Amino acid sequence: MAEPITFVVITGLSGAGKSYAIKCFEDMGFFCVDNLPTTLIPTFADLVGVDVREGQYLTHLLDTLAELRKRGHGVQVLFLEASEEALVRRYRESRRRHPLAPDGNVVEGIRAERKALSTMREVADRIVDTSALTVHQFKDLLLETYVTPRHRPGLSVSLVSFGFKHGVPFDADLVFDVRFLPNPHFVEGLRPLDGRDTRVREFILQHEESRELLRRLQDFLGFVLPAYQREGKAYLTVAIGCTGGRHRSVALVEELKTFMDRLGLDATVVHRDMDRE
Repeated sequence: MAEPITFVVITGLSGAGKSYAIKCFEDMGFFCVDNLPTTLIPTFADLVGVDVREGQYLTHLLDTLAELRKRGHGVQVLFLEASEEALVRRYRESRRRHPLAPDGNVVEGIRAERKALSTMREVADRIVDTSALTVHQFKDLLLETYVTPRHRPGLSVSLVSFGFKHGVPFDADLVFDVRFLPNPHFVEGLRPLDGRDTRVREFILQHEESRELLRRLQDFLGFVLPAYQREGKAYLTVAIGCTGGRHRSVALVEELKTFMDRLGLDATVVHRDMDRE
């Protein structure tokens, strides 16, 4: 029997970042093949990029994935998506045609593709919304998810700070609102800084409600994370939101990262809106 290999299947909406993701995986040392015929997947390498334009491709893909797992290979499905607004903007900027919109109606093409890929989204091991991610944040997320923890099996946790005025992360499993905490934005000298700065952290945590919230979040996560692990969940996204995503949410995510490290859990940090106005 052949030695087990690891497959990461990248699928998702056109314009959500599949091509860039494949380039990132190549940089990380993966052997990448775009649109490999389904029947060849069991004999091939570490990555397959999947495109909805291959009509029969997705029909056979689920059976192929099941066969790979039956043979003892590791298989992970990464599903990339983005908001309708973000996808329309990307298509306008690139002047590309949407694969399911030959008549040029991008919105209808996006909606048709989202419907066609709904089954793949349901079976995905990880769903990533790229709407608000910079290319650098996207690459860092892929690197930390698929390279750093590859030899440390178990639950992979993403800690995401965000601003409610920019929208809640679409892929969040748990969302916590910290807008009730004292806001450094209104303190002269702290406004231009972010939540990673010691002065901002000290300002936030000098208030009892901030320290109490942090204790309760740690207690809650300390309780539920082992339960998720026992149930076999591979990925969990915990989102902490404040108004703009620059101060309070960032500081608390950094505190929770330290807590995760003490628990021995792999945690990826994404400060989604920290550099946005």
